[in-house]
Amino acid sequence: MPAPREIIEFETPRLRLRQWQESDRAPFAALNADPEVMAHFPSPLSRAGSDALAERCESLIAERGWGFWAVELKASGAFIGFVGLHVPMVILPFSPCVEIGWRLALPHWGQGYAGEAAEGVLAVGFGRLALAEIVSFTALGNARSRALMKRLGMRQAGQFMHPSVPVGSPLRAHCWYHLSAQVWRERQQMDEFSTRSA
Repeated sequence: MPAPREIIEFETPRLRLRQWQESDRAPFAALNADPEVMAHFPSPLSRAGSDALAERCESLIAERGWGFWAVELKASGAFIGFVGLHVPMVILPFSPCVEIGWRLALPHWGQGYAGEAAEGVLAVGFGRLALAEIVSFTALGNARSRALMKRLGMRQAGQFMHPSVPVGSPLRAHCWYHLSAQVWRERQQMDEFSTRSA
């Protein structure tokens, strides 16, 4: 039998990114049922659909050691959503690829949590996992996610029609962004230089 895969878990100043727990299921279902959180997805998820997604995220982390991690506030231990890395199941114009993605509960928007977690995820992806490139994609109208992609240093690469979104849906038109390991490392060096020079 193959040896068990080491599960990567890590912390940022305010957050803990970890493997999923049974106690995450109810708050995850609540955020997946929120029409505002799910505005750029075809529809909110039922409790069964949300639980299936959580179980899939948990099993992929157990299998690979990484994935869409559960995000917990260090100060309170509260589960607020997920941020992490994923290999898309569908074939996209830029496949094969590893994407960075996020989904947080509405009360935790606008506080920098998604960006803080995503910066930590990029460090794991380019550092520990030695990925050459990380992509991200979303519906064209998802201005908040697109703004975060830009803040992370990602560059828009193009547009495409997402094959999993029904034909005729206004959400089918997507854009995708990418970030190479080289550009990420150059950005880290510039940030370190700026910090030392301050």
